[in-house]
Amino acid sequence: MERRWVGLDGYEVVGLVHGGRQVLRVRRHGWVVADCTSVAEVAGHVDLADLCEVIELPVRRRAEECAEARTSSHHR
Repeated sequence: MERRWVGLDGYEVVGLVHGGRQVLRVRRHGWVVADCTSVAEVAGHVDLADLCEVIELPVRRRAEECAEARTSSHHR
């Protein structure tokens, strides 16, 4: 799963392999700004404190049938 960070002003940072080496690709509004080989290089383009990691949660499958509503045993 791809790791991705987003920041202010449309910045996005993703880790990938480019030309046989690992880089951190910095994009702004979808346009490639730079392929950085270190976090220090990324900091030259975007404030690291502004970046938040995007965590994609698994999609929950919709239940085929709704559960029947029942009363609690406490309410008999």
